[in-house]
Amino acid sequence: MTDWAAAFGNPDQGVEQALADLEREKRKLREVSRIWEEGGTTVRSKDNSFSMTFDGRGELTDLTFNGSKYRSLPPAQLAHLIVETLQQGRNQAVAKVQEVMGTGRRTSLDFAGIASGKVDPMEMVNSLLGPMLEGFGRAEGTTGKGEHERRKND
Repeated sequence: MTDWAAAFGNPDQGVEQALADLEREKRKLREVSRIWEEGGTTVRSKDNSFSMTFDGRGELTDLTFNGSKYRSLPPAQLAHLIVETLQQGRNQAVAKVQEVMGTGRRTSLDFAGIASGKVDPMEMVNSLLGPMLEGFGRAEGTTGKGEHERRKND
């Protein structure tokens, strides 16, 4: 993470750059929200015996068997194909989000975690704002706790 105040040698420039970075990330997150709401991915199994459709978050929304080939597969092979195709579909859905978010010069957000819902939103905000706040004398940044909770733990 970048200490914006130190990087620019001027707190005002640091704040301006931090806010610009925050706005850029907000735009990306709006696009991710759109992908989550409207996006979809369909993948076929390697043997084309079935296809799976995933929503923008990578959750399975449909499983369609193509013909009756799946009936002749040994159970272990069918199970392997299902798991493999499920992973492929989820990975493709997450890749769409990662493409939008990019790698970010100043952030170290876990975009796969965001896409899967495994990242705490407050943690994400803190990772964006924490370095800026640290540069202005708030060594701890924010924790997502209320003021009362912070005082109680001090």
